[in-house]
Amino acid sequence: MVDAVRHGFPTPAGRTPRALVVGDLILDRYLWGEVERISPEAPVPVVRLGRETVRLGGAGNVAANLAGLGLRVDLYGHVGEDFDGRALATELAAAGIAADGLLRGPRPTISKTRVIGSHQQMIRLDREETGAFPAVEQARLLDAVRAALAADVPDVVILSDYAKGCLPAEVCQAVIAMARGAGVPVLVDPKGSDYRKYRGATGLTPNKREAAEATGVSVRDTEALLAGVAGLVRDLGLDFVALTRGEEGLSLVRAGSQVHLPARARQVFDVSGAGDTVIASLAAGLAAGLGLEEAGVLANLAAGIVVGKVGTVPVEAWELAREMERQGGISQADKICDWTRARAQVEAWHRDGRRVVFTNGCFDLLHAGHVGYLEQARKLGDRLVVGLNTDASVSRLKGPARPVIHEADRARVLAALEAVDAVVLFGEETPLDLILALRPDVLVKGDDYREDQVVGAAEVKSWGGSVALIPVLAGRSTTGIIAKLG
Repeated sequence: MVDAVRHGFPTPAGRTPRALVVGDLILDRYLWGEVERISPEAPVPVVRLGRETVRLGGAGNVAANLAGLGLRVDLYGHVGEDFDGRALATELAAAGIAADGLLRGPRPTISKTRVIGSHQQMIRLDREETGAFPAVEQARLLDAVRAALAADVPDVVILSDYAKGCLPAEVCQAVIAMARGAGVPVLVDPKGSDYRKYRGATGLTPNKREAAEATGVSVRDTEALLAGVAGLVRDLGLDFVALTRGEEGLSLVRAGSQVHLPARARQVFDVSGAGDTVIASLAAGLAAGLGLEEAGVLANLAAGIVVGKVGTVPVEAWELAREMERQGGISQADKICDWTRARAQVEAWHRDGRRVVFTNGCFDLLHAGHVGYLEQARKLGDRLVVGLNTDASVSRLKGPARPVIHEADRARVLAALEAVDAVVLFGEETPLDLILALRPDVLVKGDDYREDQVVGAAEVKSWGGSVALIPVLAGRSTTGIIAKLG
């Protein structure tokens, strides 16, 4: 995944993906200062103004996140013929986003002005007119989106709904129909209590409060909330809902399955714009051909980065790549699974169309022969699961003097290998039960076996899988190394 991030999320065809964003455009203004005293006029702090900054908000922040990740972005929405509208266009240009999709009209540009005193938000002032835009303005927007889809089919369409009037039900349904008709996935950051306006979209990315409002359940009842979200997937014909749960992480809900991705511990300064980062990162990952869970992992990490900043600030590719590298040690340890988690992980890979390879062994005193063998095995599919003999089973196979390395250490070293995606310990005489539990697509052993000697070969072939015998590196063995050590 880190390679995809570093190279701007190239599509499977190797080109830079393009995203089309439609939604409520907002200018975020920040007044920064220091608080040194309380006003004598009223019991309020006095902020001594130091500087003023403006940033893209709403759908503009979604677009800024996509651009920061390296995608080409087309942005469509309404702004006013006013100073804030011009300022928003200037910010788009600075982010490398074309302003051609800004539809100027009589309604003032939406702005949010935040007063920050000594790094603490003191007050927010909103300038806005809500309610659906007139029919003529809605038609202008749909014509522009239709032309954009016809000119250059994007890899993903995002609806960024802040309930400011740009995306009433009629517009949402029209854009969804146009995009899906062109074979383009549609992701929606939703608002409001009636999600029927998003029917037929690919996926939604509500937070807990938004999902609770839409499903009519308590935000504190996680079980009921997830059940309600599953109902949305079913009733609205969605592929998935990515439910953002703050410090509890991200839950990916599909028909018949739920996967929870825990949040990484991080100090939170400001959650403004975190939802924009989630949908942008998720869209970038899917456009690059990543599976939903892989894209969800990226979105989770990206959200963790932006909440550590003050104000609405988009994530950039280099930050996400650095965070992935920083988390690398933790991610390696996360590869070590019990049977239940391994089964769930393999099922998720299968849902994402991944080809799963399985092999097993003791892997005591890991050496170059092991590494080469595992690298070859990984090339036979998209994911490699290694079944690892427990210490007790190694002793039964190799004798009481073995293993040399404890099972926890053997598992940790295997998990550090790039070729390995999951490590599962088993204590049985053979890995057959584990193979039956995981149902891999490819079963791999060394070419010092014949196929009729490979445990699980017949079973894997019975469900349409295959068996591969990989050449082993001559002169490399743990037994030989132990003999040399005397």
